Amino acid sequence: MPPTHAIFGPIALAMGLMLSACSTVGYYAHVAEGQGALVLHRRDVTEVVDDPSTEPSVKQRLALAQQARRFATAKLALPDNRSYTSYVQLDRPFVVWNVFAAPRYSVAPVTHCFLFAGCVAYRGYFSQDKAKREAARLEAEGNDVYVGGVPAYSTLGWFADPILSSMMRWDDDELAGTIFHELAHQLVYVKDDSAFNESFATFVQEEGLRQWRQSRGMAPQDVRSKAMDDGFTQLVLDLRDRLKHVYASGVDASAMEAGKQREIAGFRTRYATWRAHDWPGDHRYDAWVAAPINNARLLPFGLYDRWTPAFAALYRQAEGAWPAFYASVRALSRLPQSRREQALEQWLAASGQP
Repeated sequence: MPPTHAIFGPIALAMGLMLSACSTVGYYAHVAEGQGALVLHRRDVTEVVDDPSTEPSVKQRLALAQQARRFATAKLALPDNRSYTSYVQLDRPFVVWNVFAAPRYSVAPVTHCFLFAGCVAYRGYFSQDKAKREAARLEAEGNDVYVGGVPAYSTLGWFADPILSSMMRWDDDELAGTIFHELAHQLVYVKDDSAFNESFATFVQEEGLRQWRQSRGMAPQDVRSKAMDDGFTQLVLDLRDRLKHVYASGVDASAMEAGKQREIAGFRTRYATWRAHDWPGDHRYDAWVAAPINNARLLPFGLYDRWTPAFAALYRQAEGAWPAFYASVRALSRLPQSRREQALEQWLAASGQP
């Protein structure tokens, strides 16, 4: 899945809410303050909807969110708790900003580790200025960096996550789908395996949204839009693979830099040809491609859907019964990572997708 949703949407931060030796006390103080502010300012959705000062458009979106929230528990067997039953009006466009970093000549992320959430390829800040300062620090150490705003996140059930005003910009499908996605993280989460976690939650989101639309008498989602998203993701993953080969070549730094820039330029050419041939008139990714590209900016791609077809096959094996499906997912989650990936490869083969 490309970053229309994955980078700037609901990524499972878990935010490092618990102390760990691998980050500074100052960072945790910042995170505690930011999370505390959300808790302090959240209001019950019913109260917000009944408030005469609430804009009608916000009331409509919140009513839809509550319908999706009830559907998540009643039909998708997702956790029945107070998450997404409260609302926070933010004073900023994003709730947090994620800082990604990778060495100048590597596509492997600089990781950050937390006690319960495990290691992830980013660090989140409630302040854009703090995120930029961290990015500058990492860049000064010789890394490629990227800062991306995030409209929503999950605390993995440690707090009752609210609906945020930053989520109100989304269309109805993304709003409902995000609720399904984040509740799935509360149900099953494996330390140090982002691809497993995000692919599982993405499958729940996509299948849940399909069932949600069907229950409301709506037509299926536009498959062409998803096909373009998937195609663009493959172009980016191809660039990442090409860069990996350049970085493994053992040439000197100047030749490696030249190879890096050559591959990025080649990616832009391939994108222009692909879009003109397959998607004439659709320019949704033009701005992303035109902006500066570096290793860090490529990191989130593929994270959200590497194993999604495998989970779809597992769901079919469970005959569409959510509790049975979740039981199978939990069984996978308890395996050592190498065995878990072997099992997922088998399910991926069963899905018929590469």
